[in-house]
Amino acid sequence: MSVTEEEFLKSYDASEYERPSVTVDLVLMSVKEGQLVAMLQRRPDHPFKGQWALPGGFIALNESVDDTAKRLLLAKAQMEDCFLEQLYTFGETGRDPRTRVLSIVYFALLPLHRFESALDGRPDLMLAKLTVPWTGETGGPILASDANGETLALAFDHAEILGLAVKRLRGRLDYSPIAFALLPRRFTLRELQMVHEAILGSELNKPAFRRRILDKGWIKATGKKESGKTFRPAELYQLKQKD
Repeated sequence: MSVTEEEFLKSYDASEYERPSVTVDLVLMSVKEGQLVAMLQRRPDHPFKGQWALPGGFIALNESVDDTAKRLLLAKAQMEDCFLEQLYTFGETGRDPRTRVLSIVYFALLPLHRFESALDGRPDLMLAKLTVPWTGETGGPILASDANGETLALAFDHAEILGLAVKRLRGRLDYSPIAFALLPRRFTLRELQMVHEAILGSELNKPAFRRRILDKGWIKATGKKESGKTFRPAELYQLKQKD
């Protein structure tokens, strides 16, 4: 005899199936002094106590994944009104020594000034410099270091997560205007090239880069020049608005 869906749900026993825990981790990146940086937080508790990790936390049963990301962005990184996009779900067995844990990773590129208030008076937070030991979009774990150049011990699989974020970022540079999130509203072509070089980890030919960027039609001249410079001021550009 068949049962209705209501009857089925009343008799359903979720405890018959093992359930993993689920977390959200945030990759919040910027460029500082010509180098890629990411926000990290020192872990106050075991496991990996004292090591550095991406800001993150467990998903509550009564909230969506996006709501969890927004909650953690405010609670851990002291930020609001930030565009986050899902990067990837990491679910290798053994990635967390406590239990089976899946991590849904969110990614954002932010101009450097957005981190100032978040880092103020928070010794448990830092913008770590990222060193990529591979070229192009090879992929793999990357290294993080503090302001003194000391390599940081990263918790869990967060070196791999940061590596995937860089790989995806590099892969999108040529077909999307993602790098403009790291710049002020008005910028010079020199500043735009510096951002691209920081992401790619290599120097670019100035004439070729400018020609390629202008040919893409993403930016337009503002008719204004940068101010406060002792040398010849450069022209300011801005990202074109979508129609």
